[in-house]
Amino acid sequence: MQYRPLGRTGVQVSPLCLGAMMFGPWGNDDEQDSIRIIHAALDAGINFVDTADVYSAGRSEEIVGKALGDRRDDVFLATKFFMPMGDDPNHRGGSRRWIMRAVEDSLRRLATDHIDLYQVHRPSPDTDIDETLGALTDLVQHGKVRYIGSSSFSGSQIVEAQWAAKDNRFARFVTEQPPYSILVRGIEEDVLPAVQRHGMGTLTYSPLAGGWLSGRWRKDSASSPTSSARPSARFDMSISANQRKLDIVEDLAVLAEQSGMTLIDLAIAFVINHPGVTAAIVGPRTMQQLESYLPAADITLSTDVLDRIDELVAPGLTLNPEDNSYGTHELTPHARRRN
Repeated sequence: MQYRPLGRTGVQVSPLCLGAMMFGPWGNDDEQDSIRIIHAALDAGINFVDTADVYSAGRSEEIVGKALGDRRDDVFLATKFFMPMGDDPNHRGGSRRWIMRAVEDSLRRLATDHIDLYQVHRPSPDTDIDETLGALTDLVQHGKVRYIGSSSFSGSQIVEAQWAAKDNRFARFVTEQPPYSILVRGIEEDVLPAVQRHGMGTLTYSPLAGGWLSGRWRKDSASSPTSSARPSARFDMSISANQRKLDIVEDLAVLAEQSGMTLIDLAIAFVINHPGVTAAIVGPRTMQQLESYLPAADITLSTDVLDRIDELVAPGLTLNPEDNSYGTHELTPHARRRN
């Protein structure tokens, strides 16, 4: 597995990042099996692990901490804060008060004295970015955090944070974590160019588009998502955009077979072949899933294959806008219309 530079930090990381969201009650509640999966990923050459305090209410971090053990120094360890951690309205967000509490909780659960990459999980319109950056800068200076990053920021929010860091001499975000896949290409228009201009690393999540590109859901499959089974607008099959996704998956499956790879290989390789992407976060629940993700790390897609993908889904296009889980949703009816 060929390592890549994480922006301009000087750190080298694997093109696949092990996402730990499925370790714990949200996915695989067998702790020992989850630990075996983590060890298998490390043995395969993955040196990058990403989790969050909110995943299974902290259990994911605890499992990762137990799994790393004496291998901790060989891993670039990332976690996130921001999402609610209980009913208390102050146990969430990007305030200094919460950040100082959240980092101690994550350090304890991860059984480590430092976090390599500490990321704000979502942008907050209610908290000044200067407050968040100021608190994170203190954590860097105290040695509890090595680097800081953002997740699901829009292009303008990325630039605003970079300017705020420069103006106030704060630590700057060195990474961004957005959604990206063949079916969700919105970040190509603004987020990826902004990240590249500022020399940041990009850790993309959901390369299989929430399962759409795993091969699990096909037009003739009994397991195709339906509005009754998956009521979210991302999976509601009464929506024409989701019907279009199924059509495109069929074409992509043919392309993958013609190119001598699986649909999963094609989907993940597409993400990590983009010059603005550092690593694709893959979140296995089982060992079989992990093993199906690993081959993509060594695949380089030909120009012909990339051109065919562009014909099916135009650059910068997200087929279903509900899949664009980043930014502050400025175009929602509430934001764009008078009350």
